[in-house]
Amino acid sequence: MATIAKKFNWNIYMTIMNNYSLANKIRLSALLVLILAFSISYGENSYEDNAYEFLKREYSLSKPYQGLGSASSSHWELMGNTMIMPEHIRLTPDLQSRQGAVWSRIPCYIRDWELRVQFKVHGEGKKNLNGDGLAIWLTKERMQIGPVFGNINFFTGLSVFVDTYPNDDKQHERTFPFISAMVGNGSVAYDHDRDGRTTDLGGCSAHVRNVEQDTFILIRYVKNRLIVMTDVEGKQEWKDCLDIPGVRIPQGYYFGVSSATGDLSDNHDLISLKLYELTVEHSPEEEEDQQEITLPSVDYRADFNVVVEDEGRSILTIFFLFIFSVVGLVVLVVAVLFVYSRYKENRRKRFY
Repeated sequence: MATIAKKFNWNIYMTIMNNYSLANKIRLSALLVLILAFSISYGENSYEDNAYEFLKREYSLSKPYQGLGSASSSHWELMGNTMIMPEHIRLTPDLQSRQGAVWSRIPCYIRDWELRVQFKVHGEGKKNLNGDGLAIWLTKERMQIGPVFGNINFFTGLSVFVDTYPNDDKQHERTFPFISAMVGNGSVAYDHDRDGRTTDLGGCSAHVRNVEQDTFILIRYVKNRLIVMTDVEGKQEWKDCLDIPGVRIPQGYYFGVSSATGDLSDNHDLISLKLYELTVEHSPEEEEDQQEITLPSVDYRADFNVVVEDEGRSILTIFFLFIFSVVGLVVLVVAVLFVYSRYKENRRKRFY
């Protein structure tokens, strides 16, 4: 906002306004408010427009899956009950008490990136008689079996969960399947019995189970901002799921996808995973800040176990306060110009 205000030349604006009638001054002022509002809205989301995408094949996974997991040259490693099929990688079959995962062997040192995951969840069980879901990881740890969708608890890094079964029957504000995100620092537990509500960063409902169309998740991490989007309706367009600023993830962590079944089950299939490097400009302050990130954290949450209101609301409040301030300033300028023009007119009448 401050950048836009600095770029605007108020002297030129005043000069132009002096040459217009009162009615035209009001119209011009209203147009100025609209232009400033659009510029602010555009500026807050324009980081994508200056980003260039590069597919990083060493961190990507797609058909055909030749040599996956078995060859020493493979960039990926399988574990648990994972099976390679011609059209997908089955992390877990539709059987009880199964766990499976696929993990990258190469740590990721890409600062700004976008991950697109195509997957499929399907099974014989009826609604709410299926489980448990899958998770997409970027963590310090890798290749460890555990209770959190097939991975360990107390993980260090980022996870995006596709939870297909509601464990917490007392809560009804969420419709499952539900997609959520969590940042772990190695000392915070994922509460499986409460579907991670105490530690997640938010999320969205997404109908991803037993559907005919392809289902995708997009995870974008750029300038310490985490964005999750979905394409699960067969419309080939991304739909917002969550957008969290101030997410700090160290480099050198590993990508992975895991799944688990318990008393209830489903087929959890991974079809493709594609990582794109985003090339964006960083200020010297941002470069220095990145070097200081040694442990995953979220700016607005000092205590991971305390859910704090999303900072996005305060940003929205500031935005409207700025708009109202501009409107007030414009009205004041118009009023001053009106009084000044009447004063000059009255002054001229005195000489006649």
